[in-house]
Amino acid sequence: MAIIVKKFGGSSVATTEKIMNVAKRILKEKKPGDQVVVVVSAMGDTTDNLIKLAEGITKDPYEYTREMDMLLTTGEQVSIALLAMAFCTLGQPAVSLTGQLAGMKTNDVHTKGRIVDITPARVHEELDKGNVVVVAGFQGSDEHGDPVTLGRGGSDTSAVALAGALKAATCEIFTDVDGVYSADPRVVKGARKMKEITYNEMLEMARLGAGVMQPRSVEMGEFFKIPIHVRSTFTSEPGTIIREDYTMEDKDFVIRGVAHDKDVAKIAVLGIPNTPGIAHEIFSALADAHIDVDMIVQSIRNTEKNITDMVFTVASTDLPRAKEVVDSVADKLQAVGVLVEKDVAKVSIVGAGMLGNPGIAARMFGALSGAGINIDIISTSEISISCLVKRDQMSEAVNAIHDEFFPKKG
Repeated sequence: MAIIVKKFGGSSVATTEKIMNVAKRILKEKKPGDQVVVVVSAMGDTTDNLIKLAEGITKDPYEYTREMDMLLTTGEQVSIALLAMAFCTLGQPAVSLTGQLAGMKTNDVHTKGRIVDITPARVHEELDKGNVVVVAGFQGSDEHGDPVTLGRGGSDTSAVALAGALKAATCEIFTDVDGVYSADPRVVKGARKMKEITYNEMLEMARLGAGVMQPRSVEMGEFFKIPIHVRSTFTSEPGTIIREDYTMEDKDFVIRGVAHDKDVAKIAVLGIPNTPGIAHEIFSALADAHIDVDMIVQSIRNTEKNITDMVFTVASTDLPRAKEVVDSVADKLQAVGVLVEKDVAKVSIVGAGMLGNPGIAARMFGALSGAGINIDIISTSEISISCLVKRDQMSEAVNAIHDEFFPKKG
C-alpha cells in the first residue's frame, strides 16, 4: 500500500467536464490498496477573474494583502468541492479539505506565504476511512488562522510539501504540457522533452522563468527526496522525472535547457555614493518589503566624485511597490535619479554540464550577437547564465540560443 499525491492545475480542472475526467482518470490509475491525495488549483482563469473583481474596487488591491488572500483562496475551494462531488458520483468516497484543514501552516506574509510546517493528521484520518482526499493547493493559514496564499504556482508547492509530510511514494504534477522541455515548446518548435532532470537544474530552470514548476516546489522535492513526475493531464504517456541524479538518460548536451521570463522590470538608481553600506541600504529596504531582487550590476559613474549606479531587476508585479521603496531610499542617499524600464525580458541557459566546460558563455553571447540582439545585463551562477534583453526580442533570443546548444537533427 502506498500514498500517492497527484496535483492538477487550473487548465486541467477548467470545466465541470474536465473535473469529471480528472476523477475518472485517477480512479482508473488507482491500484488496489493505494491511498490517493489530490491537490488542485482554481478552475481555469478563476484567479485572474478574482483579481479583476478586486481591481473593480480599488486600483491597487494588493495594498490589502490579507483581504486579497481571503478572496483568492475561494477559487481552490470551488475546485475541491466539485472534484470531491465528482468522485462521490462515481462511487468513490471523497472529502475536500482547505489548506488549513489539511494542516498547511504558513508564515504571515500574505500573497507570498511560505510553508513553515505541515501537520496532516486530518489527511491521514480521511485516508484511513477509505476516502480520496482532495486538498486545496496554493494556500495555508498563519498562526492566527488567517488564510495565506503561496504565490503563483503555489499549488505545486502545496502538493510536493504534502507528499513529503505524508511520506508519499511519489508526487505527480499533471499540467497542460507532457513534461519538462529544453525550452518552452510554445516558443521553440524544436524543444526536446527530457526523461529526467536533477533538482538543482530544475530549480534553476524554474527560478529563471520555466513556468512548468514553481521554484519552491522543487526545493520541497529536494528537501523531502520525493521524486516529482511532471505529466500531461490529457495523455497517459510518461513525462519528466525530477530527482536527485540521473539514472538512465544520456547527457548528450552541455546545457539542459533555455529558460525565459518576460515578467521582469529593470530599476536603475543613478549617482549614489560609492561607499560601504549603500547596497545594504537599498536591498535591505526591498527585503523588508518582501520584494525579491534578481540581476544586480554596480558600475562606476564618476571616479573623481566616487559615485556609482546600481542596476537590478524585480518581478513586474513587484514594480510599483519596489519603485516606491527605491524612491524613498534614493532621496535619503541624494541619488541623481531612479529610472525604470519595463520592456525587458530575461533569457537564460541552465546545466550542470557547464562546470568545467569553458566557452559556454561565449557561445551564448555569440548566438545573441548573430541574431542582432544586444545584451543589457549579465548574471551567472555555477549552473546558469542569464542575459537581460529587450522584451520584443525575447522569442528570437530564446530560439537563437536553443539552436546553438540543441542543433536541429538531420
